Amino acid sequence: MTASPHPAPGVEAVLESSPDALLVISDDGIIRLVNAATERMFGYTREEVVGQDHRMLLAEGFRSGFHRLFSALRKDADGAPGIPPVEAYGVRRDGTEFQGEVACSLLVEDTGDAPISMAVAVRDTSHRLATDAGLREALSLLSATLESTADGILVVGGDGRIASVNNQFTSMWGVPRELLATQDDDAVMGFVLDQLVDPAQFVEKVAALYADPASESHDVLDFHDGRTFERYSRPQKVADRVVGRVWSFRDVTPARIAQDRIRQAMADLAEQAAQLKALAFQDPLTGLSNRQLFNDHLEAALRGPCGTAVDVLLLDLDDFKEVNDILGHHAGDQLLIEVGRRLRECVRPSDVVARLGGDEFVVLLVGSLDPGTVAERIVASLKVPLWIDGTMLRPSLSLGLASINEDAVDASELLRRADVAMYAAKAAGKNRYLRFRPEMMKSLVERTELEAGLRLAVDAGQITVYYQPIVSARSGIVVKVEALARWERGGEIVPPAQFIPVAERSGLIVEIGTEVLLKGCTELRPWLAEDPSRALAVNVSGVQLQHGDFAELLLAVARNTGVDPRQLVVEVTESVFFHDDVHVIQQLTALRNTGVRVALDDFGTGFSSLGRLQGLPVDTLKIDQSFTAMIHTGDEKLPILSCMISMAHGLGLSVTVEGVETAAQAEYLMKLDCDSLQGYLFSRPQAGPGLGSAIARSNDAFAALLEERVSGPR
Repeated sequence: MTASPHPAPGVEAVLESSPDALLVISDDGIIRLVNAATERMFGYTREEVVGQDHRMLLAEGFRSGFHRLFSALRKDADGAPGIPPVEAYGVRRDGTEFQGEVACSLLVEDTGDAPISMAVAVRDTSHRLATDAGLREALSLLSATLESTADGILVVGGDGRIASVNNQFTSMWGVPRELLATQDDDAVMGFVLDQLVDPAQFVEKVAALYADPASESHDVLDFHDGRTFERYSRPQKVADRVVGRVWSFRDVTPARIAQDRIRQAMADLAEQAAQLKALAFQDPLTGLSNRQLFNDHLEAALRGPCGTAVDVLLLDLDDFKEVNDILGHHAGDQLLIEVGRRLRECVRPSDVVARLGGDEFVVLLVGSLDPGTVAERIVASLKVPLWIDGTMLRPSLSLGLASINEDAVDASELLRRADVAMYAAKAAGKNRYLRFRPEMMKSLVERTELEAGLRLAVDAGQITVYYQPIVSARSGIVVKVEALARWERGGEIVPPAQFIPVAERSGLIVEIGTEVLLKGCTELRPWLAEDPSRALAVNVSGVQLQHGDFAELLLAVARNTGVDPRQLVVEVTESVFFHDDVHVIQQLTALRNTGVRVALDDFGTGFSSLGRLQGLPVDTLKIDQSFTAMIHTGDEKLPILSCMISMAHGLGLSVTVEGVETAAQAEYLMKLDCDSLQGYLFSRPQAGPGLGSAIARSNDAFAALLEERVSGPR
């Protein structure tokens, strides 16, 4: 192109019609030619700018750019004119500045020795300012959003190089800023991989994603230090073209820890639920089936095919009470456990062995060809002596065998016949078995005689009251006493386990319970009056509660003896809640409304659940002594016991544990936050005159426990 102050007419028309300002500037910076758009844009006439230094049209700070542009054009390898447009600010005749875009190219004269000029096109871009401001605001908002998010963000370009990261990314990964500043992506990747448990999996995932640029992913990264990140990756697109990839990382360590804890808690609860469920059908001491499960098996066996042999072997240990009285309940429990083990060895795996309670066991044989041989084997197995706490015991048993014959009998009748045979075996000298015969029914006469004797004893005032102290684990003193019925007959104490069932069957328990309540309130009134926190606990049978006036009777006795009802505790067994007897619940609720407290006695030996207690009128849970007997050294892990205590507390119930005989048991239970303790460690049941001494011994025994805890074992 030939530079000339006067272009050809056709060229001049093109120049003059251009909306952009067009200038020709010589290599010394002098303006040689302008078009009409230049006059309009800068406000000068053509005559005022031609021949002048081009810098008059540029704002301060942009006036030195001409020589750089000229040099850049000259250095073009091909001499081809044109470089990318640059931004600059122009200045109008009135001094105002505006933003413009400047494009330049070289003009070479036809004659080789003519100077080289530069063609300059200027476009006013000030109208873009508003758009650019909005863009800057949007970019600022985007940047703020990226920096405020809890996720670490990494943007990688299409070339695989790191394009951008936010501060959270560097913080989460701990990447030093100086390492990022080096722009050494391999070093950054190595720093990241060193922290991961499985770096190979990380690299493999990255490679797979870049092999498929449009794919997305979500996975989890585990760190050596125990942290866990969730990793998300998605392609970065402009229109429909993938230009890079965005990675986001979220620290989910707290959530993962919480989930792990929840899973563990659920597993623990499931295990505890399974244990509690097993407890509902399992004797907690021996691990044998309990009464409920045995009854279920017996009913099923009797519903079996006609002609199937069904035999029941009912047994109890001879003189078992003496073992408890002389050696203690711990020795008695060990004996029961060993008996259960030997019984299982004497029968087939399919046979059912159950402990009905106390020292009473039962075996169910279905389809046995010779039940008599099994009975003989059981008797013989128990003759083998065993050692318990250094004492050799020779257990013996009395066993009754009853079988299905031509008679159509139900489960209860079959058990009754076995029971009759068992008592016949005892009467015959013990340590043997006898098969039921009809003439054995005379044992029922004996029971009738026992009932008659009990009735006479009630009428003659031979039912006395013994008291056993209950120690508060928090105050360390006796704050409650349990009243226990005793029958003195012929100078001997008839075991409660022998006469209480008779009393309940005959209805005499109502009179006996009233007598115990009246004597207890009368004899303990002075002791109760000394401290309102003291209490008297009385055992109440379900038979008593079924009488419509029991609540009124108890309150009348309290009123007549001057005892505050708030100092009375009614102890009931969970069996009173087995049947949907609304009247029983009403009686207990009425008593609680007057301040009388309700304790659930012997918990764990029946079939209720802790969850069911939430809807019952109960204040205290008395855990059966069979659970205490599981504690031997104090180092045992007894999740069922700890679960029962903690869940009872969770239901707002206080907890008393029975059968505490050793310091190790007491220490173990106190560590489980048990509220009260009861057992021979503190005192055996005592008649009224000996209660003061029993309370003093109990307080001293607890003080010794505390001293031992402080000073440690000697």
